[in-house]
Amino acid sequence: MKVLAIDTSNYALGIALLDRDKVIGEYITNLKKNHSIRVMPAIQQLMNDCEITPSDLEKIVVAKGPGSYTGVRIGVTIAKTMAWSLGIPLVGISSLALMAGVGRHFQGSVSPLFDARRGQIYTGLYHYNGSTLETEISDCNILTVEWAEKLKRLEKSILFVGNDVELHKDTLVNTLGDRAIFASLTEHNPRPSELGLLGMDLPGEDIHSFVPNYIRLVEAEAKWLESQKSEGKEL
Repeated sequence: MKVLAIDTSNYALGIALLDRDKVIGEYITNLKKNHSIRVMPAIQQLMNDCEITPSDLEKIVVAKGPGSYTGVRIGVTIAKTMAWSLGIPLVGISSLALMAGVGRHFQGSVSPLFDARRGQIYTGLYHYNGSTLETEISDCNILTVEWAEKLKRLEKSILFVGNDVELHKDTLVNTLGDRAIFASLTEHNPRPSELGLLGMDLPGEDIHSFVPNYIRLVEAEAKWLESQKSEGKEL
């Protein structure tokens, strides 16, 4: 099965092509550049280099969030359009789950994270049971301090991974001490090949109703809802 994986959910842009048990090609950049003008050329270039045509593809897997609102929206829109036009299944995978592959052989749990500003992070908790990734705590938007306290109660080692880990490292270490383990520099970028692997055997979703998982509302939308409630309007 030939699978195209697309991740534009954060600064890192990742595209991968897999053929069942083989990663045919993978493209990753970690730049503050506009994904909307880079992702399609990246897909086309990788497919050309790997001598894969659109008609060869049998499934598309996309990182569905959380992350950058704009980034997630770009990836999901492109994935939906391609899947619909090619008549192939579409699968959405958590943008955090795909990063947990770093902890495949780690004797503990993995907490991938993205910065969510104002002392908050997008994160979740995962571990591997053999070759199967399992969720311990579902993806959430939480204050780093609260997350560290929650993990402390588990009394086990936690591997933190993600390009934004450094922003929250002091808080995590202050609470967890030597139970806080940090991935190496080369492991922080999300791997689109992991994304493709996670979605390869999952059933396709309804393309038309498939939407990103932002976890929290866009700030402007949240403020609007709050104003409506304060005015006593039904929503």
